[in-house]
Amino acid sequence: MSLNNSPIRVKSFQFACDIVHFTDKLKENKDFELASQLIKSGTSIGANTREA
Repeated sequence: MSLNNSPIRVKSFQFACDIVHFTDKLKENKDFELASQLIKSGTSIGANTREA
């Protein structure tokens, strides 16, 4: 199995994409602080798994 197609990388990338779409909806409702924190924590998963 290629390292680029590992299930953890695929799932963490899809999760990050879902987080970005969700935070866009939060921003529409003026929930900027929550959206900001959620995008930071939700997208860092991929970076952390790659570093490990």
